[in-house]
Amino acid sequence: MKQIDGGITAVLGVRAAGVHAGIKAAAAAKDVALIVTDTPAIAAGVLTKNSVTAAPVLVCREHLSDGHAQAVIVNSGNANACTGEVGMANAQRMAAATAEQLGIDANLVLVSSTGVIGQQLPMDTVENGIQAAANALSTEGGSDAAEAIMTTDTHPKSVAVEIEIGGASVRIGGIAKGSGMIAPDMATMLSYLTTDAKINAETLQMALNRVVDNTYNLLTVDTDRSTNDTVLILATGHADNAEIAAADGSDYEAFCEGLLFVCTELVKMLARDGEGATKLVEVVVTRAKNRDDAEKAARAVAESPLVKTAVFANDANWGRIMMAIGKSGAEFDPYQVDVYLADYQLVKDGMDAGYDEDKATALFAQDPVRITIDLRAGDTEITMWTCDYSYDYIRINADYRT
Repeated sequence: MKQIDGGITAVLGVRAAGVHAGIKAAAAAKDVALIVTDTPAIAAGVLTKNSVTAAPVLVCREHLSDGHAQAVIVNSGNANACTGEVGMANAQRMAAATAEQLGIDANLVLVSSTGVIGQQLPMDTVENGIQAAANALSTEGGSDAAEAIMTTDTHPKSVAVEIEIGGASVRIGGIAKGSGMIAPDMATMLSYLTTDAKINAETLQMALNRVVDNTYNLLTVDTDRSTNDTVLILATGHADNAEIAAADGSDYEAFCEGLLFVCTELVKMLARDGEGATKLVEVVVTRAKNRDDAEKAARAVAESPLVKTAVFANDANWGRIMMAIGKSGAEFDPYQVDVYLADYQLVKDGMDAGYDEDKATALFAQDPVRITIDLRAGDTEITMWTCDYSYDYIRINADYRT
């Protein structure tokens, strides 16, 4: 596996663009992104489980039903959520306007929105942005698209790799956005993946589900699950590999490994760029009784405000970690728990391991911070990604609309 430049447009048969339309208040801020494949692609997605579901998510569900798509249109600055029949009509209008610009069927267009909830889209502005994005499409446009999907993110997030499948070179690229309202129950706020692998729709969906469960679904910033969470992948089939037609065998495993790498890197970028964050935090739970208990324990620690503020302050307050796993609902013996900061032991058999406070403080000051919790209750291991809570988290969210 080799990491390469170009993000989503490193993939054969993909063009993209990101333009300023004027949806965001900030002058010249890019706010419309367009991703297009040269021919209809195999498509798969995972979408929010939030009962308050944004209109574009509903459009995606419908348009993904046949496993094909050729374009993804995204606006930032407005979520088009809690907007009723008008919002639904506007999401469909976005698909139709994109299709008209590209000369394709509207059912081949997937739609996403992100930003403030409860406001109607300024459709004249959006449609002007769609036209501008269509005119700006380029095989070098992946970075512009990554920028255009941002809201409170401080920088764009993009990655691509080249892997070998059956002796053929295959590329996988991805972009993502998300800084707050991140605790996915399926995906992240928005992430778009591309590949030139030959793979059928059912197998692509199974691969995406598998990777999402081990990446985006193990990411949390602030416990809030978005109304717009979307992960989409388009497979152009331009690579020379034999079609991956089933969710087994070495070709499928190689594809999943490449997709896992791309999504893991994006998740780390998302966690590190959490609103007001100063550090990436990796919470590793080992020797849990089962997957459910491992995730319960890891999530309780990763989402604890007391743990996250202690990390921000470089405070080795391991009692907060024990508290969090204790409330998680996971099954374990408290006096069998060991806790490590990096490879340095803070807790042994559920009690103070006799650590040096200055050394622990110095380790908490590093980025990333890795907290490992050994439950000694089974053989399951899991990693979750989060960030610390700083003073700026309050400032950013208090000022989000004003």
